[in-house]
Amino acid sequence: MSTQSDREARTLAVRALEGEFSDLIALFRRRIMENANSVSPGMLPGAYKVFTTIARHEPITQSALAEMLILDKGQLSRTVRELTDLELIERTPDPTDGRSSLLTATDHGRDRLAAARGPQEGALLEALSDWRVEDIENLAHLLHALVAGSRPDGGPTT
Repeated sequence: MSTQSDREARTLAVRALEGEFSDLIALFRRRIMENANSVSPGMLPGAYKVFTTIARHEPITQSALAEMLILDKGQLSRTVRELTDLELIERTPDPTDGRSSLLTATDHGRDRLAAARGPQEGALLEALSDWRVEDIENLAHLLHALVAGSRPDGGPTT
């Protein structure tokens, strides 16, 4: 295959991948909206994202959370206050820095999150029920490499 036809084939493949990602993102947006509303009626998707990030990375400081999510500290402060008022998360003093707090999900928050995620997790399990476990693991590995900006085989990127 010539260099030009290889480049054209790669371009077409990347465009097809972009289309699939676009459809996947739309699906996830719908699911996030549904999950947010299930956790607390009227919850905005942004607050749900903050909540799930806290639950996944707890305990976490608000500064680390702002950096991770690339959020304005004022906006994040309002969202953290909302999640605290809903008793989904709690703040505890950071033993290494008395000026900051650690954010963690409450038991109530974990229960609400599990209840919201349950139907989608079941749907994903069902959608992948005919897939080999190795294929699911490979897809996860490939997506991780894409997000990390590395090659799937672990070699250096060019």
